[in-house]
Amino acid sequence: MKLTTPITITAADSEARTISGRIVAFDEPANASTGKVVFAKGSIEPQQVFLNLEHDRTRRIGRSMEMSLDGDSAINATFKISSTQAGNDALIEAMDGLRDGFSVELTVDDYVQEKGYMKVLKAELTGVALVSEPAVRSARVAEVAATEGEEDSESTPDPDATPTPTTEGDEVENTVTDAAAVTETVEAAQSVTAAANFGGFTAKPRLDFSAPKQLEMTIKAALGSDEARAYVRAAADTTDNAGLVPTRQLTTVINGLANATRSNIDAISRGVLPDAGMTFEIPKITQLPGVTVEAEAGTIEDVDQTAAFLSVDVKKYAGQQTFSVELFDRSSPLFIDELMRNMAAQYAKVTDTAVNAAIIAGASLDATTVATYPTAAELLGIIGRGAASVYAGTQGFARNIIANTSQWSNLMTLNNNGAPLYNVAAGTNNFTGGVSTPTSIRGTVAGLDLYVTANTASTTDTDGSILIVNPDAYTWYESPTYQLRADVVNTGQINIAMYGYGAIATKIGAGAFKNNKA
Repeated sequence: MKLTTPITITAADSEARTISGRIVAFDEPANASTGKVVFAKGSIEPQQVFLNLEHDRTRRIGRSMEMSLDGDSAINATFKISSTQAGNDALIEAMDGLRDGFSVELTVDDYVQEKGYMKVLKAELTGVALVSEPAVRSARVAEVAATEGEEDSESTPDPDATPTPTTEGDEVENTVTDAAAVTETVEAAQSVTAAANFGGFTAKPRLDFSAPKQLEMTIKAALGSDEARAYVRAAADTTDNAGLVPTRQLTTVINGLANATRSNIDAISRGVLPDAGMTFEIPKITQLPGVTVEAEAGTIEDVDQTAAFLSVDVKKYAGQQTFSVELFDRSSPLFIDELMRNMAAQYAKVTDTAVNAAIIAGASLDATTVATYPTAAELLGIIGRGAASVYAGTQGFARNIIANTSQWSNLMTLNNNGAPLYNVAAGTNNFTGGVSTPTSIRGTVAGLDLYVTANTASTTDTDGSILIVNPDAYTWYESPTYQLRADVVNTGQINIAMYGYGAIATKIGAGAFKNNKA
């Protein structure tokens, strides 16, 4: 989920060409693109981003210089403004209070729906916009810095500058990105006016068609302007002068196929992958030392503690996309943004599905079968037997329950005289067994934390569609994810690959318990 939420600038410095202010306020209501929203403390981490004008990513006016947490209440940032006409206008507008708001652009990974607002639990900061209508009035411009008539002694690289092309051989770049988030941003190499040949977009250039503009360019073309002649030719390449009433293309991309949620991985423990090797070993106690009751002056029994090594295989997870250099150069930045977002989502899906399969494979099977989706009593039986089995097998507690989407649906139907057991409104039922709602894949069921997953081999009522888990019995080890880009000169193509390494360690198989479908 993407959302934008505005907040007011606190500083603008006209000497140093910087604009500063609070960009996020935690636990403070704000108006977002999705409605009322509150950001939980720690839900957003500071990171370097571009500053866009009114959320138009093709109109970048600067980039972040500093970004830091203000205790646990807010995130403050300072942006360097480019020495362009748009940047100059933005500085003036900020100083005069005409455009003095910040609005953050986010990709939301986890949230809960509270009464009347959405509470964001985890999100990635993808950009910040300078806007004229902020929603939160708790901060204003403190300083706008702009040196008139001369360049700064230390120039800021233009994030939209076109890179120098390579003419010999293939060029390969390898960059490391954050492991957990698995979200990457590849910015287009130059400012463009064409839309992407991707999804619902078209690669055909969009011109600023209007009747006055058409008349102006027709006159200039008659006077010999090559640029105007090109405009007239493009305008003529329409049906019934459709260019005079252009079709607008929104920057919002419809995507109902993927997200980056990894419920199975979230339901177990996490570890950092060792820095070398395609296997690694974890020591595991296989025999405890003996302690017995002995008679006075009797011989003490000698039982040695023994250990073995659990071998864990490291797997590589990778995907790639090959496309023409024309598509990269002449398409909207949305193409690359959406491509990398979807590759990250697919990476999340395949790794999470692998973890789900490993948990099911190692789990103890319930000795009691259930013929159909469990009733409330049958569900409590599965949880009770599972909790006891996990504790006996691991000497630790089952804390989580993983359910596939069909079992999630069944949870929401369980009721007491019509009142839902796991989504109880105040005053409608004197029994509260937990929370499972249609608006969140997190909840609680009979004292266990609920994780709903779509990343499983089956979405029906099958063995392992309900898993009772001690998270310490399974660990997911993961490397950072990487991007590999190759420019293939002889074919005029670009290849972008994303890959990473992961390993699922089943430390104690009895640490999970699965339902038994009759």
